[in-house]
Amino acid sequence: MSRPVLIIRTGRAPEAIRARHGDFPHWFRLATGVARERIQVIDVAAGETLPKATDIAGALITGSAAMVTERATWSERTAGWIRDAMDHELPMFGVCYGHQLMAHALGGRVDYLPGGREIGTLPIECLAGAADDPLLASLPGSFRAHTTHEQSVLEPPAGARVMARSARDPHHLLRYGPHAVSVQFHPEFNAEVMRAYIHRKRHDVRREGADPTSIFRAVAPTPMARQLLRRFARHHRLSDHAAPGGQRREDG
Repeated sequence: MSRPVLIIRTGRAPEAIRARHGDFPHWFRLATGVARERIQVIDVAAGETLPKATDIAGALITGSAAMVTERATWSERTAGWIRDAMDHELPMFGVCYGHQLMAHALGGRVDYLPGGREIGTLPIECLAGAADDPLLASLPGSFRAHTTHEQSVLEPPAGARVMARSARDPHHLLRYGPHAVSVQFHPEFNAEVMRAYIHRKRHDVRREGADPTSIFRAVAPTPMARQLLRRFARHHRLSDHAAPGGQRREDG
């Protein structure tokens, strides 16, 4: 039997969004194309115990409403697991909180993004080296991605390669080695989920001096960002499925 693909759940989408759109594990499964029966979800924020890195095929680390700087016990325990998994060269893909937690675990610095939150569909610029990366080679020089975060990686770990940035966050995509990457943006989101987050945060956005209406209207599909998860799953043989030509529009 194939080893499972682990989804490390570090949080949950807000209840109103979950009720209409599902939650992180569902979105990751759709985006990666990994078969449902291969997925194992471990809710670390609820205190569930992670398996040994040698017992799984790869790990996907979700976002969260928590903050890495809180140094919660479950979060620090997961950071230790990440360090061990890196020693075993386990394929790992971290998103948002998962991105920050991987960077923190490996020696980087995480804190609040100067200038306030990033939210909405934003252009992400690929940097030098992306064109030669097996995961990123087919990306254009700039692509759209959905974002919502207050904290960010302010200093990447030693040895990590910065592969993409936004106008305000210089560390949107990090590679830690041949098997491990993380992104600040949300490749698992579709446009409807992005709009739901903007609507939920509209009062905070307005209070911070931005216009939630214009941010909401600027939401657009992000097919290139979304494909990163599927490419990662294929590259590390977590999924044998070909990219579906006629799949349901998950980005519309």
